[in-house]
Amino acid sequence: MSTSRKRSKLWLWILLTVVVVGGSAAIAIAHGTKPKFESSQLAKVERGDVAHSVVATGKVQPVTKVEVKSKASGIVTKIFVDVNAHVTKGQILAQLDQQEILDQVAAQKAQLAAAEANARAAAAAIQFDRVNAEAPDLPMYRHTYDRARQMSSIGVVSQQALDDAQQRYLSAKNIQDKGLAQITVDTSKMHQAEAQVAQAQASLKQLEEQLAYTSIVSPMDGTILSRDIEIGDAVSSILVLGSTATLVMTVGDTSQVYVQGKVDESGIGKIYLNQPARIKVESFRDHTFLGHVTRITPLGVEKDNVTTFDTRISIDNPGGELKANMTANAEILLEEHKQVLTIPEQAVIYDKDRNAAVEVPDATQKSGKRKVTIVAGLSNGTKTEVLSGLDFGQDVILQQ
Repeated sequence: MSTSRKRSKLWLWILLTVVVVGGSAAIAIAHGTKPKFESSQLAKVERGDVAHSVVATGKVQPVTKVEVKSKASGIVTKIFVDVNAHVTKGQILAQLDQQEILDQVAAQKAQLAAAEANARAAAAAIQFDRVNAEAPDLPMYRHTYDRARQMSSIGVVSQQALDDAQQRYLSAKNIQDKGLAQITVDTSKMHQAEAQVAQAQASLKQLEEQLAYTSIVSPMDGTILSRDIEIGDAVSSILVLGSTATLVMTVGDTSQVYVQGKVDESGIGKIYLNQPARIKVESFRDHTFLGHVTRITPLGVEKDNVTTFDTRISIDNPGGELKANMTANAEILLEEHKQVLTIPEQAVIYDKDRNAAVEVPDATQKSGKRKVTIVAGLSNGTKTEVLSGLDFGQDVILQQ
């Protein structure tokens, strides 16, 4: 091939390249530069659940919680349980010093034993007096004496025999009279001794109660939420007027807990008892606890020109994961639609009449996108339900 022909082909290729590049540039100029959307600017139509809810924030509290205080004053000598321990009703939690009260109990028992001995002696004396008062031989002596008097009157019995019969009768009658009189005296002594026994028993019972008070027991089945004493601490009794009773421990039943939150008056009308709720806590971000509304206060509280109502959401907590005073967000479900088409709320455009639309990528348009009218359903402020206008998996543009 000659050099001239080679040069001709080279110039032909250069000319074709210039035509192609020029044509492409002309097309680009004619249609303008179409924008490209980053992945962060796009979202897909997905399928999922949308719930309209009211959120009440509060602290987790046991449904049943008791502050344990002592009925006795004294020094703590023993502590049997610690925080998180499970306890049963009547279980001893802590022990106060008992030595002084034990000495008083021993002395009172001795005094009771003496009073009971006196009562028994008085009862025995009365029994002896009754034997004398009954005088079983007295009727016989009386009969003998009366017969002797009759026979003496006719001269059959001597005066000496009559005097002997009279003496035996009067002696027996005197024993009977003394027995009856002594019964009265000994009965009075027995009543006095019985009163002393009753008084000693009452004093002993009171001391034994005080002794029992030195053992601080749990008032319920539950878990120790706090322990507020140490060995050697002084404890003040709740029975002493004018003093501040010492908090020993706090016991609560954590198998049932609740969150007490505030609901704005704009949403309280949609809340009812036993309404389901979902509870989230910071410690278990990937876990949702289920609960229900158990109390709605009828009296609102106004603060900063906003009226709120205290609402209690109860939660089953058999595993004890939820701890007292955890901060929780209780989402009270007003309405929920499951497995529906959803898009981010950020993608929705509303006109002045609240008609909804979205923008979707469209390469045929000069702007690279087009507007699509949709019918929006339930929204939770983050996701919006799409009733019509879009298909599953379709891209939508997030509004900046």
